[in-house]
Amino acid sequence: MYLEHFGLHEAPFRITPHTGFFFAGANRGATLEALLYAITHDEGIVKVSGEVGSGKTMLCRVLMERLPEHVETIHLANPSLSRDEILFTLADELRINLATNRVSAVMRALQEHLIERYGQGRQVVVLIDEAHAMPVETLEEIRLLSNLESNRHKLLQIVLFGQPELNEVLNRTEMRQLKERITHNFTLEPLVRSDVAEYIEFRMRAAGYKGPSVFSPAALKLIAGASLGLTRRINILSDKALLAAFADNTHQITPAHVRAAVRDAEFRSPAHPAKLWLGAAAAVLLIVVGSGLAYYYLNNSPASEAGAAAVVAPSAAANGVARSAAPQAEPPPAEPASAAPSPMPAPAASSLPPSAVPAIPATESTTQLAVQSTAPPVTPESVLAVSATENPLILSSAETLREKPAFGRFTRQRLEDTRKWLENTNDRLWFIQLLSTDVGNAREVERFLANAMRVAEADAIRVYTGESRGTQRIGIIYGEYPSREAASQAIAALPKELKTYGPYPRQIVRLKN
Repeated sequence: MYLEHFGLHEAPFRITPHTGFFFAGANRGATLEALLYAITHDEGIVKVSGEVGSGKTMLCRVLMERLPEHVETIHLANPSLSRDEILFTLADELRINLATNRVSAVMRALQEHLIERYGQGRQVVVLIDEAHAMPVETLEEIRLLSNLESNRHKLLQIVLFGQPELNEVLNRTEMRQLKERITHNFTLEPLVRSDVAEYIEFRMRAAGYKGPSVFSPAALKLIAGASLGLTRRINILSDKALLAAFADNTHQITPAHVRAAVRDAEFRSPAHPAKLWLGAAAAVLLIVVGSGLAYYYLNNSPASEAGAAAVVAPSAAANGVARSAAPQAEPPPAEPASAAPSPMPAPAASSLPPSAVPAIPATESTTQLAVQSTAPPVTPESVLAVSATENPLILSSAETLREKPAFGRFTRQRLEDTRKWLENTNDRLWFIQLLSTDVGNAREVERFLANAMRVAEADAIRVYTGESRGTQRIGIIYGEYPSREAASQAIAALPKELKTYGPYPRQIVRLKN
């Protein structure tokens, strides 16, 4: 809307990464150069951390473009893969034909392929986005992958990109071996006020602006404060401020325009789990202290003395009940437990191509304090893991499906249709994996499926169930393609906002073996 008004040939503040708008200031350029050197000259794991919206994805994209031609990059945008699934994903990315789905065979095939690549003078680098959300078991598998080597050199270079929570994960005792293998640590700090001004000016010039600065010093000061120095927020506020100035038919961005942008953006301050824990702990402490004081004053008042006997007996009985119930609060699980996920974000109801249904990313588990239940303990790592493979995956019959948790109408219908489809489909065909999770998440699966069937071709959406290492799983897949390349092209045609969730191709034979 405002491009012609400001003499721009493209939007200067898009939030999707555009490598032509990479800002080398605020130590970003130096970090990029250090990453290039570390990847091409070092043999340890590299870690890059930064707040949400600090520019990690942009840095990752520019890094992929700047690496030498002999370096082959694999970008894993989905952090929810299990330790087995990440092996199959790497094998797919490297175009390795697997004779079996056994994990040990996949690891051997990876090593042989990487040795062959090394003999050809090529280097393979895996860039893992959102590493802070990865299951602990998958991070351990990454450590094992970093051990793949020839006689003298590592065969696989690994770079972890993640939020500050990644540092907390690596500080755990069980992560000590992985942490010791990290040889370089880089942090993307928020921009200071002077950097914010330079950043905005750089983006405007890169978009074709040739006049004097349109952002007043007071406006820049407001943007720096409201954005907390995070580049994504700076982009959002600057874009909205330009739109407000265009609506006012002026070429100067004033504090009033920025304040309107801030109100419209409705930003929230970044919250860290540690801070949430401290706040919750403080609340519990206040409740305990308040209860103690109330108990003291009530029991030391004249009115309470007469009724003391009547009060003690019921409370003692209640304590006895609590003690007898406590051992039953955490019974040993009969099979691996999975976390109940947060509600899944529904796809936008728009007209999409046949393969435009996004996979659902993993969500962080919320903290629960002072709660006891009879449910088995859960692990946050198992929430909504998007599957690259199920190894081995045993498809369920219609009779077995009726014994599963209460599936919704759409799920039941697609399960039966998918079973018939698999019986008559060529094993060598490919599809797009949209979602894989535990069968206990039936309600969320039904919600996602209902939305997917509204925005995409319903007959091409299929649902399967299976067992992976003793855990019952359910998956949603889409389409039918003659080759991996065809499936990948279908994914590439998705809108950019859908690519964030990381749908990827799989072969039908993986569902049957």
